[in-house]
Amino acid sequence: MSNIAKAFEKGKAFIPFITCGDPSLEATEKIVYAMEEAGADLIELGIPFSDPTAEGPVIQEANIRALSGGVTTDKIFDMVVKIRKNTKIPMVFMTYANVVFSYGTERFVKKAAEIGMDGLILPDVPFEEKEEFDCVCRKYGLDLISLIAPTSHDRIRMIAKEASGFVYCVSSLGVTGMRSEITTDIGAMVKLVKKVKDIPCAVGFGISTPDQAARMAGLSDGAIVGSAIVKLCKEYGADAPDQVKAYVKDMCEAVHRK
Repeated sequence: MSNIAKAFEKGKAFIPFITCGDPSLEATEKIVYAMEEAGADLIELGIPFSDPTAEGPVIQEANIRALSGGVTTDKIFDMVVKIRKNTKIPMVFMTYANVVFSYGTERFVKKAAEIGMDGLILPDVPFEEKEEFDCVCRKYGLDLISLIAPTSHDRIRMIAKEASGFVYCVSSLGVTGMRSEITTDIGAMVKLVKKVKDIPCAVGFGISTPDQAARMAGLSDGAIVGSAIVKLCKEYGADAPDQVKAYVKDMCEAVHRK
């Protein structure tokens, strides 16, 4: 069983996201342990990029802060090596095609697999262009996570057929960020995926409260939260690990009750 599949073994998964290096890589490492202790099932590590098109202002600003602080892909790889000495929690990178290209696609994927990452999410790579990354990911045993948006049914079927790891269901069109209301019919999206393939589906974009997380987990296999956690990192800086731990604990309790 893949490490990602294990994240969904116990039923519903809570998946937090953080931008690596915001406020610092030392803090990021501590936040990973704090989130695991709080009950997180899988962690998304964002590799900062100067033009993160899928992100709203909260994560965009975190990217800029991390890059200004001198964060590089290699420094993030070094941090993961340290983290992997202490935990086996499933982890995936979330970044942009350009970050992988400029590092060298094969070099990036090979290194990510070697240091113990389990998957990769590239939100700016459309389904039609994913093969050049997917074939390399398959070669090194890394899951390239597919995203599905509230678009046409035919498209969802097509994406689901080739998906690996889990399917990232984007709850709302537009960029990441907290929303007061999620109106997309997530249940219908998930059913479509499951008809085509037996693969876990987790919902992200716009979730910030335990109620929203519980509702989304009720309609799928898990909830993904980024902006609300990144906001805490900005607000509390070096003290963020304790704040994030308390927040993630509340979110996990809501999701795992489902």
